[in-house]
Amino acid sequence: MSQQSRSTLVRLGTGILLSVVGGLALVLAFPPYGIWPLALVGLVPILVAQLRVMPPKWSSLASALGLGVWLQGYLGPVFAPIGTYMVWLPLIVAVFTFITDRGLRDFDAQTSYRWFVVSGTLNWAGVEMIRLFIPIAGTWAFIAYPFYRQVWLIQPVSVFGIIGMGMLVILINHVVTLLVLRWIDGRWRLDADTVPVNAGLARRWTWIGGAVAGCWVVLSLVLLNLPLHTPQVTVAAIQPNAGSLWYATPEEREEMLPKLHARMVEQSRDAAAQGAQFIVWPEGSLPWDPQVEDRLQLRELARDTGAHLAVGYLLFEDRGMRNEATVINPQGDFLGVFGKDHPVVFGGETSLTRGTYPVYQTPIGTLGTIICYDLDYTDTVRKLVRRGAQLIGVPSNDWSTIADKHYTHVVFRAVENRVAMVKADGGWDSAIIDPYGRIQGLARFPQGGEATLVAEVPLGSGRPTLNARLGDWTGWIGLAGLVFFAIGGGWLKSKSGGGSRHPLNHVSQEEER
Repeated sequence: MSQQSRSTLVRLGTGILLSVVGGLALVLAFPPYGIWPLALVGLVPILVAQLRVMPPKWSSLASALGLGVWLQGYLGPVFAPIGTYMVWLPLIVAVFTFITDRGLRDFDAQTSYRWFVVSGTLNWAGVEMIRLFIPIAGTWAFIAYPFYRQVWLIQPVSVFGIIGMGMLVILINHVVTLLVLRWIDGRWRLDADTVPVNAGLARRWTWIGGAVAGCWVVLSLVLLNLPLHTPQVTVAAIQPNAGSLWYATPEEREEMLPKLHARMVEQSRDAAAQGAQFIVWPEGSLPWDPQVEDRLQLRELARDTGAHLAVGYLLFEDRGMRNEATVINPQGDFLGVFGKDHPVVFGGETSLTRGTYPVYQTPIGTLGTIICYDLDYTDTVRKLVRRGAQLIGVPSNDWSTIADKHYTHVVFRAVENRVAMVKADGGWDSAIIDPYGRIQGLARFPQGGEATLVAEVPLGSGRPTLNARLGDWTGWIGLAGLVFFAIGGGWLKSKSGGGSRHPLNHVSQEEER
């Protein structure tokens, strides 16, 4: 084997190793591991492998492998119990990335890395925006989710949205990468035609990145300390241990459901005894419409407890499924119906009554509901808050492998819209979140379990945040940038005149130092 062939194999192996390390770092950044700072640097090994270590013709293998490892580590266990085509999603993303990223190394070299940070940040935001239009995707694995417990850091999400925070994370990754590339270029030249990163460019982006991050933190601390001046309300999430229903036969379900329902009624009375004014039951708690058949005397339960009761129920009709939630007030009146807006289509779910967003004016505040997968999209909560919702119930019915992930999405929906939220699950993960994203109650049981969560939260203001008013505006900016760089990349390269001839590559000795 020639020396060149050995060198190519060494570089290929080292690049693969760096890409895997980067992918694993991103896996560890997300729950359940929760090493959130890794999200700020997880892309760095992948980008270094792509832009310096890998042989040029294999450069896109780095990003394909890094993202594939990350998504397999994060989403692989999520979809394993379902067993649908979704288990192939990480591989599909990896193949798509390998194809689409093949020209990125050449683009960055020929433009002397002038657009490296901007294009990387906007392209990522654009892809996240596109995912919001895909029924099987939503916000799963959005790069901002590792920060769900960092309430001191996530408050600007009420202005910029979750995609805006993702842009900050990606910007930091790219600035750090630029510094690492500059350091490497000062010591090695792996390819004769490598275009080095200009020292002045690296310094400028270091200052820009530091300034943006600093302003973000200051804004977050200011927003965190702005009082809402709204009443406190005691809320409850009722979580039965209904996980065994997943594996039960129809006959076993018939036997188990009455016992579960009786227990949920007891839990609700216990929560009311602790002062709960708004009690949420899980998604699909009833296989009948309680407005037509009040088999559990829920009206009487609401009257006896003096609480507003939000209940999810599921009906199968010839045309499809009615996955709905209703709210019963302490007088025993049904206030309205919400139909699940984002059914789990990869699980074969439909929702015949989707598309309406009722809110209910009550003595304890303006209430609303969404259902389970709705919380993985940014639009449903936003539409309710635009109508004045201050407190939102989230009946859900998850499965074991998302118990350590799904409740984290509620944190961002609450902060995006400055609204309190109560997620009540069928047996895996229930949570009570205040309008600042603070987790006031949590029951997380990957193996399944019962819980009655009761906590006091301030109501939301009832006024839409800037993010709620404008929608995913940072995502639209990212999408515009993605289109611009996809169409105008060739023009930017020709304008730069090629990396080796670009003025930024002719640096002074002072800049090199």
